[in-house]
Amino acid sequence: MAGVLVHEWLERTGGSENVFETLSDLFPDAERYCLWDDSDGRFTGVHESSLARTPARGKKSVALPLMPIAWRNLPAIEADWVLCSSHAFAHHARFRGPARHAPKLVYAHTPARYVWVPDLDGRGGGLAARAVSGLLKPLDRRRAQEPVAIAANSQFVADRIAASWGRDSTVIYPPVDVDFFANAAPTLSDAEQAQIDALPADYLFGVSRLVPYKRLDLVIEAGVASGVPVVIAGEGPDEARLRSLAQSRNARVEFVGRPSRALLAELYRRARAVVFAPIEDFGIIPVEAMASGTPVIANAIGGAAESVVDGRTGTIMHDWSLGALRDAVERASAMDPAVCRARAEEFSASVFADRIRSWTFAHTGVAA
Repeated sequence: MAGVLVHEWLERTGGSENVFETLSDLFPDAERYCLWDDSDGRFTGVHESSLARTPARGKKSVALPLMPIAWRNLPAIEADWVLCSSHAFAHHARFRGPARHAPKLVYAHTPARYVWVPDLDGRGGGLAARAVSGLLKPLDRRRAQEPVAIAANSQFVADRIAASWGRDSTVIYPPVDVDFFANAAPTLSDAEQAQIDALPADYLFGVSRLVPYKRLDLVIEAGVASGVPVVIAGEGPDEARLRSLAQSRNARVEFVGRPSRALLAELYRRARAVVFAPIEDFGIIPVEAMASGTPVIANAIGGAAESVVDGRTGTIMHDWSLGALRDAVERASAMDPAVCRARAEEFSASVFADRIRSWTFAHTGVAA
């Protein structure tokens, strides 16, 4: 049976891109479509939408109101099933021709956060975005009734799907490259080795884009509470504020920029704990950390609370006070790296592949 895979826009890196890449490997004969492909060659042979030929290409905030229109104007193709990888409006996808009546499945990373939960997403906070959101909600909910089945990337997202779209969904956690972080002996460049050697021997670690909603300020607060130095990896507009906070709190904080995968693996492995405070739909960072044998101090709200096992592979935080952070760091110090690694294996790419195969076959009869 001929199938088609659909994704939002494609970039060089990203958790949703990892899912799309795995789906592409599982269904190598499927045609693939996206809004635009800016992956710099990571993906090839992916058809782009009409939006890719407009000035809105790559400008997500500008393109947002146009995305539902683009997804409803896909070409005539033959396909016996359609599988959409959606975190905005890819689940709106509709082809002309025989594919129009093919069963549609959706792997939902989330209903569009800036439409449905703007308080969790800085892109949805402005007046214009909220006005667009009010117009898009009824349309998005209506088109979310089209799929024959929906999979969610966490129970946290499944609950949002139920509240936003009024649909049940099956939880299938996304693939994480557990093997790399568990088994790789990364080869560092001389500059990276020098960077590692200059860091404290014992530290708490935070990694992400340096933007306010990632809550890297709480990594610094964990260092203040415990007296343990902090290392932060990433780049972004919040760096100046974070540096100022570190200085005002008299905390030792080292910023290492955007690390390579090899350097990231070594930073995970050497850390006493990873502090992961944002509210994320799933959260790949905690699983990568656990695969490295490092426990995680994670937010009780969001997908990280589903991967981190409180008291065994980390601490789930309901309270981010200094006292609670001090206790969390102390508890993390006693956790077994082998238990962390074993937990991470439950989120491997092979586990994802097995579950997607079974789910897709149950609803389409397609065997990958």
